Amino acid sequence: MPKLGYLIDDRYLNHDPGSRHPESPKRLTAIREALSGYETNPRWRHVEPRPARLEELELVHRPSLLDQVEKASQQAPAQLDADTVVSSESYRTALLAAGGVLECVDAICAGDLQRAFAFVRPPGHHAEPDRAMGFCLFNNVALGAAYARVKHRLERVAVVDIDLHHGNGTQACFYDDPHVLYLSSHQFPFYPGTGAFNEIGLREGRGHSLNFPLPEGAGDATLVPIYAKIVGPILEQYKPELILVSAGFDAHFKDPLGGLTVTDQGYGSVAASLIRAADRTCNGKICFALEGGYNFEALRDCSRAVMQAMEAESTQELSVSDDPLFHHLSARARRFFGDIWQW
Repeated sequence: MPKLGYLIDDRYLNHDPGSRHPESPKRLTAIREALSGYETNPRWRHVEPRPARLEELELVHRPSLLDQVEKASQQAPAQLDADTVVSSESYRTALLAAGGVLECVDAICAGDLQRAFAFVRPPGHHAEPDRAMGFCLFNNVALGAAYARVKHRLERVAVVDIDLHHGNGTQACFYDDPHVLYLSSHQFPFYPGTGAFNEIGLREGRGHSLNFPLPEGAGDATLVPIYAKIVGPILEQYKPELILVSAGFDAHFKDPLGGLTVTDQGYGSVAASLIRAADRTCNGKICFALEGGYNFEALRDCSRAVMQAMEAESTQELSVSDDPLFHHLSARARRFFGDIWQW
């Protein structure tokens, strides 16, 4: 049976960008509903977060960004950009979010866990080395990947981003680095404007940034086969020693910020494909970390669907017929990186 863990902490409520902001502390309350019963389930271990240290943050971020976020919190309420608001506790909460992912990475790399879900906030995948943006202060998953490379001496880490939005920050951190494979599906064109097919990496990193831009309206019949028939085989060729997942649930059809139509069952099937790839390549070592998702009901149901996939003995995909859009996207992908990866 897989060793399972989850991380959540009420201190993540302390980052408060305001009552009208989509990235609300109430998101964590919705996830607490999804976790009902897991706290007493002996199969699941609760992981305690810790604050990330400055030298750990500097694995991907410049000191100027750390100073900017800390000073903004001291002067709160303050805005780092039009979308990114900090309160007096935001800096400390962001340290705890980053450190929470690092604790999960430690537990997985030590063999104490195989599969973990870090329910952290604020989210991170838009944060670039020198810039906070898009609700994100520090890039939790990028830090997890860099930390796994340095602390645990892993040669190959895969980061898979299933958020509605492209993780421009994560891609920027590793764009010329073959030791981190970044794969993202996302609505396009849409915020933040990056994530086209032709963004495949530079120099030694060529072919290690792989994007699947989805038009508005795409749903399960497109997304599920992308992960089962393209991403899964690519991961098996790359053979990562750890898979990290930026688990954003704003591609759900109920989400107010996006235009995709994925269901919670679709998210569960995507998770199952990634878990199966982890089982085949890295002894099941996979860590999901919360990113977006702004409809509370969808956030709860998608979190539960992923956790059900995590605890399954054998992973099962949602039965859907591939739609013409999937075949069109597969053909486009072959044009841009089919000479590097096969599926």
